[in-house]
Amino acid sequence: MSASAAMPPGTTRVVIALGTAQTLAWASSYYLPAILAAPMARDMGLSPAWIFGAFSAALVLSALLGPAVGRAIDRRGGRGVLALSNLVLAAGLALLGVAPGPIVMAAAWLVIGLGMTMGLYDAAFATLAGLYGRAARGPITGITLLAGFASTIGWPVSALLEDAIGWRGACLAWAAAHLLIGLPLNRLLVPPAPPPERSPAAADSGGPPPPRFAMPLLAFVFAATWFVTGAMAAHLPALLQAAGATPALAIGAAALVGPAQVMARLAEFGLLRRFDPIVSARLATIGHPLGVAVLAILGAPAAAGFAILHGMGNGILTIAKGTLPLAVFGPAGYGARQGLLSAPARMVQAAAPFAFGLLLELAGVAAALAVTAALSLSACAALLALRPAAARLAKA
Repeated sequence: MSASAAMPPGTTRVVIALGTAQTLAWASSYYLPAILAAPMARDMGLSPAWIFGAFSAALVLSALLGPAVGRAIDRRGGRGVLALSNLVLAAGLALLGVAPGPIVMAAAWLVIGLGMTMGLYDAAFATLAGLYGRAARGPITGITLLAGFASTIGWPVSALLEDAIGWRGACLAWAAAHLLIGLPLNRLLVPPAPPPERSPAAADSGGPPPPRFAMPLLAFVFAATWFVTGAMAAHLPALLQAAGATPALAIGAAALVGPAQVMARLAEFGLLRRFDPIVSARLATIGHPLGVAVLAILGAPAAAGFAILHGMGNGILTIAKGTLPLAVFGPAGYGARQGLLSAPARMVQAAAPFAFGLLLELAGVAAALAVTAALSLSACAALLALRPAAARLAKA
């Protein structure tokens, strides 16, 4: 039976609701500092680095709390956790909007970090695993397709709001959006998960267990690829300029990452869904190294090619973060396992912009890209040690 045939009525509604809520959650949290850090710092007489430091602390807190949130979703389903995330994110954004100084602002970012661990992809993926079991791959891909536009929507909206009502008003407007849009979507359109012990969708299909090294292997894969993602997200335009591209070419090429991610997710939704998620993830990990090779051989004129190849790989890796644990371990205990697997990746992601920037400054473009390419290839090698579920069943 195909994944689509196994889907109960109302799945499309759930995917649209979660995809829209995820777009809002990412736009108003993870993508917020890129637009508001500078005016926020200017208003408070701080360096923008201070704002990004508080944001990094929020990411670290999110990593530490991930396993506990995952266990809560495993026990009770994700609807309540996702709805609560909208209240927490609204509170954090409101506190940020009225913060009189750096101490309150740092506290606000920590509240937002709590909301992020309750309301971003990990929580949504665990919710879908509880609802649909192994058949959750299609819905996971669906919500990443919609939320792939979070930066495309969020950055212009934040910029428009900041221009019209200031950065404080922008924070308050995003807080209101969580209460008026995100909360109803998560609370009213996401069904409660069936009890885990009675859920036919969540039951494992049997077969030989995964190898003992599967957990540390996947944790390494996610940490390595998230370092590359975090580094490129923070430095891509500057990196391309350092490689010889003009400012216009660098910005134009960097803008292609988003469309390339969506293109790759469409391919995953159509062609690649016929293959095991491990196969898709292996292909995705070579996207960035291929882009590095193209840039190294052809130079700055190939900046767009580098951005597209990196973006396509990153687009599928976002899906793989949700589907790989499902394919390797099954849906039982998915939320807690996802939290454990994500913790090292989130820690690395928080450090990636600073670490890669330092590497770029001290060693240059070629050496910095050699490191990110090596990390991606090592993730591919790690995935080669894991066999698809079908292969394990055949051997059994």
